[in-house]
Amino acid sequence: MQTSDRLKTLGGGVFARTDQRKQAYRLEAETHDQCPLIDLSLGSSDLPPPQPVLDAMSAALHELSSSAYCLNAGTAPFQQAVADWCSARFGVDVDPQSQVQLLVGSQEGTAHLPLAVLNHGDPALVLDPCYPSHLGGLLLAGADVQKLALSPDHGWMPDLSMLSGPAWDRLKLFVFGYPHNPTAQVGDQRLLDAVMDRGVTHDLVIAHDNPYVDLSLTGEAPSLLLSAGWKERGIEFFSFSKGWCLGGIRLGFAVGAAPLIEALRQVKSVIDFNQSLALQRGAITALRECSDWPAGLRPIYQDRRDRVMAALQRKGWSVPRAEMALYLWMPVPDWASARGWDDERCAAELLHRCGVALTPGSGFGDGGRGWLRMALVQPVDVLMDAVDRLAGCRDASL
Repeated sequence: MQTSDRLKTLGGGVFARTDQRKQAYRLEAETHDQCPLIDLSLGSSDLPPPQPVLDAMSAALHELSSSAYCLNAGTAPFQQAVADWCSARFGVDVDPQSQVQLLVGSQEGTAHLPLAVLNHGDPALVLDPCYPSHLGGLLLAGADVQKLALSPDHGWMPDLSMLSGPAWDRLKLFVFGYPHNPTAQVGDQRLLDAVMDRGVTHDLVIAHDNPYVDLSLTGEAPSLLLSAGWKERGIEFFSFSKGWCLGGIRLGFAVGAAPLIEALRQVKSVIDFNQSLALQRGAITALRECSDWPAGLRPIYQDRRDRVMAALQRKGWSVPRAEMALYLWMPVPDWASARGWDDERCAAELLHRCGVALTPGSGFGDGGRGWLRMALVQPVDVLMDAVDRLAGCRDASL
């Protein structure tokens, strides 16, 4: 049966490949009495959401309106809650009707935006490495993808001067995000200001993915909403998945220039409906009553980061210091490279041999080759077990 050429362009997603390996390991473990899987491959928190949020969703589920399709008019209370949150969080005025859009997670927004603003063949820019939906959305839209390489030598921060003025003039869209996934670097406001300035100067759309805005462990995370010009050429994506531990509920939103919100809304109007009013009720509760919830997560993740980093370093792993919650970003260890393992092979071997699932860095782009991402999404005792297992792979006869 014929499938589209765009599927070949997209390739296989790193999370789907890892999921297949995890399932194979689970089946093997069941039949051969192996250690249970420790899944550190996804940024899906093991910590609970705020109870008032769950209570609000649960109560609203019993209302008949929560089972009905929700069109844009039904999202007005949610949009107002977002505008109020933006005022309290960033000190910026946001029009709830024209500058806010409910999303099925921020990933959906970053993947759909290129369909709304690009024509086939339009040049668009992403970082390398980057979160898969940033590149995937451009590929689906048929963009001429340009990549701005990141490197550890520059702290995984982009050098905007690598693109000439004419190159910036040709671009139609730049999709990126700080705090940065997968490298766990926070970035700073000066970077976002400089990028937004290029958007205004060179007439291109700036799309900033910011699901970790409240989860910086080093200083204050930047926001495009604090950069002059976002109301003309910018859009920023936020999520409830990380800060409020609601990854499986799939709730997010975009705040941006009115023409961009309208364009994204038009795409969504023919692709999907909005999330249930019951889920929106929970999101409103998160923004209005539990806005400080993410701050309570930071000490937990900082403790996990510090203890796991120290334990891995004692075992001979090189682990750069992560600046944001949830992840460690570390090079493939020398002993694995000596065996000829690249990052994909290393992640597969570690999973197969010791039951610890990490994400290969090349799944985030060529710039991630030779690196591994570990998600700190288990209690400390489980994370310490994972460290011991990983260390055992080094000494085992392979």
